[in-house]
Amino acid sequence: MRPDLHDASDANLVMAIARYHEDALAEVYRRHAGATFGLAKRVLWDAALAEEVVQEVFLRLWSAPERFDPERGSLRSFLLAQTHGRAVDQLRSESSRRHREARDARTAVSSGYDLEHEVFDLAVAEHVRSALVDLPESQRRAIELAYFGGHSYREVATMLGEPEGTVKSRIRAGLGKMHAQLVPVLGARGDE
Repeated sequence: MRPDLHDASDANLVMAIARYHEDALAEVYRRHAGATFGLAKRVLWDAALAEEVVQEVFLRLWSAPERFDPERGSLRSFLLAQTHGRAVDQLRSESSRRHREARDARTAVSSGYDLEHEVFDLAVAEHVRSALVDLPESQRRAIELAYFGGHSYREVATMLGEPEGTVKSRIRAGLGKMHAQLVPVLGARGDE
């Protein structure tokens, strides 16, 4: 570092930074990094995030030294204002990220839960189809119309041209056979 920079004013150091003198930035960093880090750490409560903020503040000074106006205040005040703004932005960003991750975790858990039930429902549907196919045609047709077609016993009887009592008996007998076939396969899980 040039010895004259050690005694230079902050305004002169910023002018040197504008001329891409890295040692001027190093001197500004030596003078003000502790204060900017302390502020960032107080806002963020995280040393690693505070270091990132300080690095970004000094990188911004290097990239755009003209943003500092000595007429408006000291370089320390300027850097602290920049640090505070970036730290608050970082805090909001971290908070949003945590909320997003928590929401995604809840979604993943709930979608995993739904996926489990969907697989179970598909398995149940497959067993029901299989049990339905094993029924005699008259029972199967009556059950399909009543339960899958949404028709009343009377409507099913009319559609099949059978007495209502006969349709009810066929449905009852068919459901009894399906129940006997499904309970051992599905066990207690079918009761949920």
